[in-house]
Amino acid sequence: MNVIISNKYQTLLGTLNIDVIKIINGEFTVQDLVNQFTNFFYNKMIIDITAIKNYENPITMRELSMNFEMDKVILLLDDSPIVNSPAYMSQLVSVGIYNFTRSVDAIPFLIENPNQYKDVAVYQNLNPSNNDNNKQAFTQPIKMEQRVIGFKNVTEHAGATTLIYMLKKQLQKQYKVKAFEINNTDFEYFNDKTLESSDFMNITFKITNSSEADVILLDLNDGPETVCTEVIYLIEPGIIKLNKLIRNDRKIFDKLRNKKIVLNKSVLNDKDVSDFEYESGSKVFYNIPYLDEKLDNNKKINEFLIALGFSRMNDDDKKW
Repeated sequence: MNVIISNKYQTLLGTLNIDVIKIINGEFTVQDLVNQFTNFFYNKMIIDITAIKNYENPITMRELSMNFEMDKVILLLDDSPIVNSPAYMSQLVSVGIYNFTRSVDAIPFLIENPNQYKDVAVYQNLNPSNNDNNKQAFTQPIKMEQRVIGFKNVTEHAGATTLIYMLKKQLQKQYKVKAFEINNTDFEYFNDKTLESSDFMNITFKITNSSEADVILLDLNDGPETVCTEVIYLIEPGIIKLNKLIRNDRKIFDKLRNKKIVLNKSVLNDKDVSDFEYESGSKVFYNIPYLDEKLDNNKKINEFLIALGFSRMNDDDKKW
């Protein structure tokens, strides 16, 4: 069963021949929708974009993507110049909104065949022109060269928070770095005031206001991955941790296929890692051993950053 949220296109959406469990009409903030549909089961949510207050603002659309499963949302776009601009369409794709259309007739197809990135990649402009007439109206909130790297614990307590702390200490020698944790306050125990905490509702604003940073490190916890340019999935490869992980979700490694898996707090050697890859059917991007977070310079952290593509860290690596 599906949900319809309508405003300007209420009549058009009323002609859809689909199963509907709930219809609401009017203009709503994203938080209004969160309040109404948290713990509400539905197949797809069809949203008339004019039903979202301040929908022409990029922050609003990013907030929408952070609070809902975007593969379950279908946006019916309006005919305003901003919404039809290349910059706006690019922004939708950038925040993980792939299911959008200007035609009501296309909605039943999208319900059965949701778009993937490859279907909408043509709309994403990775090199916006300085002459873009819509640039002022719809500014990209993240610098295209800026990296927003999320870290997510796959096994319990896999060490994302401490790893980010060590990475930031190392990275800031060569780059401008910001670090945030979402929905947690563990950063305060490092006694480093440059480490910031945020709830998931405000993390977009934090990122947008960090345009001076070359890289932003995010301790995702249960926060949205859509705010990241890339995500690293941390696994502590101990027997108990792995067995517990698989018992909780036997398909976990299917879900992690083609993801960037990093073993953290690992005691595995190269052969053990190969065995792990074979048994799990996955590919390990990097194997990080137990490290001393009190060190200001850590060779293993530096090597990991170089593997991630931070080439300036090569200068530090030559010192060892």
